[in-house]
Amino acid sequence: MSIYEYTVKDSQGQDVSLSDYAGKALLIVNTATGCGFTPQYEGLEKLYKKHRDAGFEILDFPCNQFGHQAPGTNEEIQEFCQLNYQTTFKTFGKVEVNGDDASPLYKFLKKEKGGIAGSAIKWNFTKFLVNREGNVLKRFASATTPEQLEKELVAVL
Repeated sequence: MSIYEYTVKDSQGQDVSLSDYAGKALLIVNTATGCGFTPQYEGLEKLYKKHRDAGFEILDFPCNQFGHQAPGTNEEIQEFCQLNYQTTFKTFGKVEVNGDDASPLYKFLKKEKGGIAGSAIKWNFTKFLVNREGNVLKRFASATTPEQLEKELVAVL
C-alpha cells in the first residue's frame, strides 16, 4: 500500500484523496497551535516556499491529543497558522494520531515507520517524509526542525 490509497478531510470537512499528491514529495506533520514546537510552522513554511516548485508539499494535520494544545476549530487553527506564520501549505481537518480513533492515514504511517520507541506518536510535530511514489521513507521526532531534515528532503526531490 501507499499513502495514495487514503482519503482525508480538509479543514472544511471535504474529502481529499491523497492520490491528488501522486508524484510529489511530502512531509506529513501532526501539529498544534499552543505547543512549544509551534514556532516550527515558520521553518515549515520556509521549507515549503523553497521547494514547492520542485514538487514538494506539506500536509498539516492538527491534533489535540497532546496536552489539548490544538483546541480550536479547524477554521480557527487554519486562521492562526496563516496570520501568525503566514502558512500557505494545506492545513487539513483535526485528526487523532493514536488510539482506537486514530486516522487510518496515521495508523498506516505508524505501521510503516514505528520509530525507536514503538509506533505511538509521542508528541506534536512528528514528521513523516514520503517519496514521490507514496512510500514512507523516514519518521522524524518532534524536536527535529524543518531545517534539520532539509537535506533528506532534497535527496527525494
